[in-house]
Amino acid sequence: MMVWAVIFGMGLLIFLNRYVFLEPRLPVRLSSNARQFLGFAVPGMLTAICGPIIFFPEQQLNLDYANPYLLSSLVAIGLVLSTRNTLLSMLLSMVVFYLLRWWL
Repeated sequence: MMVWAVIFGMGLLIFLNRYVFLEPRLPVRLSSNARQFLGFAVPGMLTAICGPIIFFPEQQLNLDYANPYLLSSLVAIGLVLSTRNTLLSMLLSMVVFYLLRWWL
C-alpha cells in the first residue's frame, strides 16, 4: 500500500511540476538567466549517466584501445559533429558499437 502511495505521489508531483511551466495561462515565467542555467542540465545529466558506462565498463577505469564503449562514443561524437543528424549518428554509432563488441 505504501509503495503505491509513493508512486502516485511522485507521479502527481512530477505532473504538477511540468504543468506549472507548460500551461500558457499560468503567469510563471523563467528569467533569461534561469533558462540559460537550465540549458546546462541536459548535457550534465547525460555526462553523469554515460561517463561511468564509457570509462568504467567493468567497475574499473578502462582507457584501453580495445574498449568498445570508449571507441564507439568517440565515433558517436565525430558523427554528431560531422552530420548534425542525431538519429543517423545514434544508429551508426550503435552499429559500430556492436561490431566492436563482436570483433574485440
